[in-house]
Amino acid sequence: MNHPAKVDQDDIVRARNVLLASGRRTPGEEVDAYRVLAQVSPASYLPLLARALQRLSYDAGRGRPRPDSLALCEEAVAAARSIDTAEPARADVLYGALDSCQRELYAVGRRAEGLAMRAEMLALGRAQAQLSGAPVARGLNGWAAGLSEEGRYAESADAMGELIAAILPGGPDSGSLAWSLLEWIAALRDAGRSDEALAAFETLVSMEAAEAANDRGSMACHLYTLIGYAHMLDTHGRGERAALVRQEALALLTELADTGERKSWSGYQASFWAVLLSFSGAEGDRPASDGPRPPSGAAPMQWSPDAKRRYFDSRHALREEVDGLASRATEDPDRHLAELVRLHRILTVRSAVYWEHRTHLFAQQVRSLFDDGVGLATRLSQHDPADGTRTLARILIDRSTFHTAAREFRPALNDFRLALSYLGEVN
Repeated sequence: MNHPAKVDQDDIVRARNVLLASGRRTPGEEVDAYRVLAQVSPASYLPLLARALQRLSYDAGRGRPRPDSLALCEEAVAAARSIDTAEPARADVLYGALDSCQRELYAVGRRAEGLAMRAEMLALGRAQAQLSGAPVARGLNGWAAGLSEEGRYAESADAMGELIAAILPGGPDSGSLAWSLLEWIAALRDAGRSDEALAAFETLVSMEAAEAANDRGSMACHLYTLIGYAHMLDTHGRGERAALVRQEALALLTELADTGERKSWSGYQASFWAVLLSFSGAEGDRPASDGPRPPSGAAPMQWSPDAKRRYFDSRHALREEVDGLASRATEDPDRHLAELVRLHRILTVRSAVYWEHRTHLFAQQVRSLFDDGVGLATRLSQHDPADGTRTLARILIDRSTFHTAAREFRPALNDFRLALSYLGEVN
């Protein structure tokens, strides 16, 4: 139990006057007032202080954290931890303070401390779920993403499996099930549990098919899952099944090209595409030797700030590497062309995810990259028909999904049909 401290009475009066004044007070004035009053009446003011510190830590005018954001967030956590454990609101206040603080810890590269706070958030979430009877413990998503960034894929897969087991019976009505399934599939794949990953992917495809058939979900999202599922089947030696899945995708894309979506949707389909694109591109990517790699099945909002910064900032070095390799690939295609195609695809994927995350006008920012990728892959297929033709088909499918995300369904169908012809899958 917290006991009142001796505080100067003038300070108390000034603090109360700040809070009672009819004029608008600044976030800093509010925090200063709560700091004083929390010493006098901790039960009443510690929760208010913790939340006010979190608000102060973010400079809303500039749209970014303040320079002293981490110190303010750490103070918020200390205030929240000081709340009497018997107070019902303590868990929510502490969870929010920990959430703000872990983001700032990750932003400055203090990853171990950030992950420890995510573990504490999950412990709070489990305790609250046990008391309330809620099926899902808050914090599982963040904990799983943090584990994945540290390369602890098996633990990440187990955490996501716990989440899926809790929300799957409720079906897709919440809107988060499909996104959570993607994260689980990626964690299972990264953990080497390919059979489980394929089974989970089949669950996602079936769910998206049912949602699209009943006009509760986007046909485009169903298409992206079919294409992603076919790619994973191919990767794990199940080519015949992959070819059948691509025929389903062809039929769906033909309908989209003829009639468009059956109903209008918000812009979430492009974000879903970007996640699946980064997911399919992760296996050809180079592991980050100097830092964490984002969880390949999660949207950027789930990535830690430093992982996001490293991933997106790498585009500049990749661009230089691609440009430098281009002339060598012309002079000696045997040695350099395949690597140029691979690196260009990594650059394209990272750029597509970056721009889709920032603007609905992403198509104009990355269109040339998809076109250039097809041009490079065409050169590779002419130089090395055995391996290059299959690479060209894959990059054509990439561009087909890009056209779909940009709602250019006829060009998307043309690219997809051409890819199937290179794969020998045209009926």
